Amino acid sequence: MKNYISTYKSKLISIEQAVEMIKSDTDIIVAQCASEPQGCMGKFHLAKDRVKNVQVFSVLTLKPYDFYMKPEMKGHFELCSWFHAPGSRQAIKEGAGTVTFVPNMLHRAATDRLKVRRPHMYFGTCTPPDEKGFVSLSLGVTYEKDILEAAEIVVLEVNDKLPRTFGDTHVHIDDVDYFVEYSQTPPTLPTPEPDEVALMIGNNIAQLVDDGSTIQLGIGEIPNAAALSLRDKKDLGVHTEMLVDSMVELYEMGVITNKKKAFHKDKFVCTFAMGSEKMYQWLNNNPAVEFLRGKYVNDPCIVKNNSKMVSINTCIMVDFTGQVASESIGTNQYSGTGGQTDTAVGAIEGFDGLGKSIIACRSTAQRGKTSTIVPVLPEGTAVTLHRSHTDYVVTEHGSVRLTGLTVRERTKALISIAHPDFRAELTEKAQKMGYI
Repeated sequence: MKNYISTYKSKLISIEQAVEMIKSDTDIIVAQCASEPQGCMGKFHLAKDRVKNVQVFSVLTLKPYDFYMKPEMKGHFELCSWFHAPGSRQAIKEGAGTVTFVPNMLHRAATDRLKVRRPHMYFGTCTPPDEKGFVSLSLGVTYEKDILEAAEIVVLEVNDKLPRTFGDTHVHIDDVDYFVEYSQTPPTLPTPEPDEVALMIGNNIAQLVDDGSTIQLGIGEIPNAAALSLRDKKDLGVHTEMLVDSMVELYEMGVITNKKKAFHKDKFVCTFAMGSEKMYQWLNNNPAVEFLRGKYVNDPCIVKNNSKMVSINTCIMVDFTGQVASESIGTNQYSGTGGQTDTAVGAIEGFDGLGKSIIACRSTAQRGKTSTIVPVLPEGTAVTLHRSHTDYVVTEHGSVRLTGLTVRERTKALISIAHPDFRAELTEKAQKMGYI
């Protein structure tokens, strides 16, 4: 029997040695969110004086790393973000010139980039190898495994505190070039406590979810409020991009059983997970959860195979025609498309004709100063969900279904769930535009 311990040790290097392999004019792609290789990324800046034009591709970079936060890194490193986080937004605001955005649909993020060129290096995280020589990529395979298989050099940061998960997460040490060791508690995400408005929105969402539905539920105050409102439902299933604490709580309460799913029955299906330490402990060696690649899980052609599929997402604003803006205001890119379009389109095309896409938002922003139901989107605003794909829109004032409605009907419906303080103004503008 092969001695995998000796093979593993022969591939073990220091973080500094791994960073030494970074070359000018190349791409580096790193794992996202809780799978982020924080030990290695914290040292990328050490290569500054000998490299130029290195692009680092990431999703939701969790820390403001030196390699892109400092202006002197311009020309040396550029963070290419598929989905902005506080650090990348801050760097853009400060004018560092080291951050750019990559337009994408999540299920095609990896495959689209691989059409451009083969990445030089992939940095990810994994568990220690087992007795058969396999490591688990643990908390995410959204794009990670596709990139790992394509990169010239693969470096995995071994963290003994990561949970071992199932699905498409396992990689043999023979398929990894180098390992570094970096032990830390995996990055966590606090569960936001919803306020009264969020709870009202959550309740309106819950009224649209039937028993036996398969749900996709994001992270944030409104999705968490929706989860709280789903506690009286029965036999829900999960097919989601991101697995979060609220889903685990509903599972432990018996609300989520996955038993009525038409597809991947009895299993949670996700591409990545991020939440509390308690959730990570629950995930460890848990066969109830399958982590599968984003190009599969988020493919609308796959999503639509779920019975009573309900996609629940949030947005920044919706215009009178139903265009949904969830990632930018004007030219100010705030987050990213993520999987919103993937799951929304998959849900409304459900094989059983019972799928629903729900887009939720508060009726006002800026502490009540502006309406999120708007006549037109601000100039330069990215349209995350095309109006032809917008199904249900929910605020604290109710829900409306836009599918099949005319622009006139949509405008009236959306104004009916706008904040009462803005309805007269919105009606006047709609009349001037000839919409009603």
